[in-house]
Amino acid sequence: MPNRLLELYRRMRRWPGGAWLFSRAGCFRAPYFSSIAPRVAVLEPCRCEAVMEHRRRVTNHLGTVHAIALCNLAELAAGLMAEASLPAGMRWIPRGMEVEYLRKARGRMHAIATPDRPPAESAAPYDLPVTVQVRDPGGGVVFRAVIRLHVSPRPPGRG
Repeated sequence: MPNRLLELYRRMRRWPGGAWLFSRAGCFRAPYFSSIAPRVAVLEPCRCEAVMEHRRRVTNHLGTVHAIALCNLAELAAGLMAEASLPAGMRWIPRGMEVEYLRKARGRMHAIATPDRPPAESAAPYDLPVTVQVRDPGGGVVFRAVIRLHVSPRPPGRG
């Protein structure tokens, strides 16, 4: 069965402004993410890349990108990756996040989310660790997170 989110992403990417519109639609569905104004750069099974501009609204008192803005970007990328990768009969919810702030975050932030193993269909719930690295414009890793997703079967009759 084709993944509806991936189909929508691929279709919208062909339109002028489609990547922007897809990103805005994601923020409409989960409004909190609009606080960082993310843009989805790549979405495919087992990989999501999202970017966030260094704007005043995501800046801390040091003039760098705020730690929680980086967490938001990481959670967005991990969630979209999961939604695009899980079999149709499965669902997910974040269960925990371990983060490392490695150096000052300045400029456009580029997050790359990949699962530690491919998600699978299962009759029993399981945890799926997703690693997210956030890089600065020079390619240096400024932030790393492991987001633990709780994956479980969808209840019957819910699509």
